[in-house]
Amino acid sequence: MVCALEGFAPDQLKPDITFRIETLGRLLKLLKDTGIRRVCLCGHIRRPEIDLAAVDADTLPLVPRFLDALSLGDDGALRVVLALFAEAGFEIVPAHDAAPDLLPPAGVLTEAAPDAQVARDATLGDAALARMGAADQGQACVIRNGAVIATEDEAGTDAMLRALTADPPRGTPDAPLADPLSRLMGSADAFLEQAADWLSNADSAQGFLFKAPKPDQDRRADLPVIGPGTVAAVARAGLAGIVIEAGGVMLLHRAQSVAALDRAGLFLWVRERPD
Repeated sequence: MVCALEGFAPDQLKPDITFRIETLGRLLKLLKDTGIRRVCLCGHIRRPEIDLAAVDADTLPLVPRFLDALSLGDDGALRVVLALFAEAGFEIVPAHDAAPDLLPPAGVLTEAAPDAQVARDATLGDAALARMGAADQGQACVIRNGAVIATEDEAGTDAMLRALTADPPRGTPDAPLADPLSRLMGSADAFLEQAADWLSNADSAQGFLFKAPKPDQDRRADLPVIGPGTVAAVARAGLAGIVIEAGGVMLLHRAQSVAALDRAGLFLWVRERPD
């Protein structure tokens, strides 16, 4: 049985039931009456606004929990939702348990491979996500040349990558220095050297997207995901590839994604997190 939150129906599945968050209590009751005992939460939603006037009688007792969830970060809010289903007697089945092929095997899955710098820099991703996880915000960052240059926020991975695409480093031919007089007074040789360094780094420094679950995340829902859209965004951002945590990030349309990476000359490293 496919149940979709209003406004977030899946693209290729016709929902059997469409519900509002204000009628979740009624949905839980209907599922139990239908004989459903196991549920799998999957797909993407944004936090819905709650219209208290639309709350039905079955959902009214849940309102304080909803309000608590809205005051928390993403993982905290999900824990509240998962608890509501569990307390109603449902077993939560993680999407990657229902469809194990969503988790790719460990190793480099592409023709291109990460270099030694990427292997060193991946530990920066572990540290960055530990900090982000403490704030319950984000599951991805971008690393280049020994530095984290972007971190994911509530806008998501695609927005982070778009920002990189739209905002080249200052002082490059695509984003000249703001003060023309200062540039003219400076050394032309220094400016050309700066531009050459940036162009060289864009080709040689293997900047990459790093994606992994938050530390201590409840992995029954909201496991990080990449797919063909991620590959296209990484290529547009001028990065050299993607590093994801083995067993912690789902890969949609694996064959299509890997083929797109190979066409673009990018790498995908499914990295086993060090102990």
